Amino acid sequence: MKKKDVNSSRIPVYRDAGFELFDADTTAEAFRKETENEREPDLYIYSRYRNPTVVAAEEEIMKLEESEWALLTQSGMSAIDTAVSIFHRGKDTRPWLFFSEIYGGTISFIESVLKRRRGIEIHNFTATRQKYDLDDYESLLKSLKPELVYIESISNPMLIVPDAPEIIRMAHRYGAKVMVDNTFATPLLWRPLEAGADLVIHSATKYFSGHGNITAGVICGNDHSLMQAAVEYRKYTGHMISPDDAYRLHTQIQSLELRFRQQCLNATIIAELLKEAPGVKRVLFPGLADHPTHAEAVRLFGNKGFGAMITFDFAGDSEKEKRTLRDTFIRTVADKIKLIPSLGDHHTILLPVESVWGSKYPEPGMIRLSVGFENTTILTETIVKGLEATK
Repeated sequence: MKKKDVNSSRIPVYRDAGFELFDADTTAEAFRKETENEREPDLYIYSRYRNPTVVAAEEEIMKLEESEWALLTQSGMSAIDTAVSIFHRGKDTRPWLFFSEIYGGTISFIESVLKRRRGIEIHNFTATRQKYDLDDYESLLKSLKPELVYIESISNPMLIVPDAPEIIRMAHRYGAKVMVDNTFATPLLWRPLEAGADLVIHSATKYFSGHGNITAGVICGNDHSLMQAAVEYRKYTGHMISPDDAYRLHTQIQSLELRFRQQCLNATIIAELLKEAPGVKRVLFPGLADHPTHAEAVRLFGNKGFGAMITFDFAGDSEKEKRTLRDTFIRTVADKIKLIPSLGDHHTILLPVESVWGSKYPEPGMIRLSVGFENTTILTETIVKGLEATK
């Protein structure tokens, strides 16, 4: 963002719908240059196109991802729509390949919008025993020759970590672009652009915001032509975040590293606690040695952490018993751990997996925990209390 006019240490909030252009010649020049679709214009025209508060927040995210550009949108789904849509070229569009273990909203978007409304040829690459076989992946690349490959750095809700650098290299070898949803890992664990990813997206609603009070999405990249296409698409579809939300996001990003570090630490402690609980059948957390993709997580994240998400499953002799244990736990911890369909919040929240994912993950005793950065002792005591109630 260009230099501020006042000596404030904070970015201003520009709530202008339209910006003053002074005369006819200036107006003509502004609209002529608008067709270049740059991230930051010389002259702002209209806040659906670009807004200086939004541009300033984007620059903070560029620092985090170490990207050449970032574009904010009003939600994670609008970021996904913008990012994938720039590869849609009508009848000339080659097939797109999505890894199977991705956010449920993305899957619904694929079925409802990309397939049914746009007629894009979509294929899925399915994990086997909660792991991706790269030989099978290469065979699919050879046969499909996809235009786009889409993966998540940590999947939702089974927390599968793919061998992402190799997946990116292989996709490029067969002429595909690669998009990575890096929401769960954040740039603090891994920066996909450094591994050659073409685009990175985040639901900034989650860890970037970190307090459950903003919805936002962001697309990051280094390729200038992809940026111009995304700027144009965002402009015409209205996928622009408000200046007020951009301002608040800008302030909340400042504490991301502190928050996320504590969340990862808390998650490790809680995962180990759940692992030892006799009434818990299994714990899915990439930091545990028995996770199917623990080795991939260690290679990808090193010693930075393993994220702040845990999925665990209660044991039981019947589906009814498992649901009873699940529901007892949820009721017992409800004062401290709320059932909220989101993640990345400051306080730990949970979601019953079967209730949300249904037949895809029908395990009746399974709960997804989004671990917060609250006091570790209080969090541990709350989990222990919930577990004891299920005995």
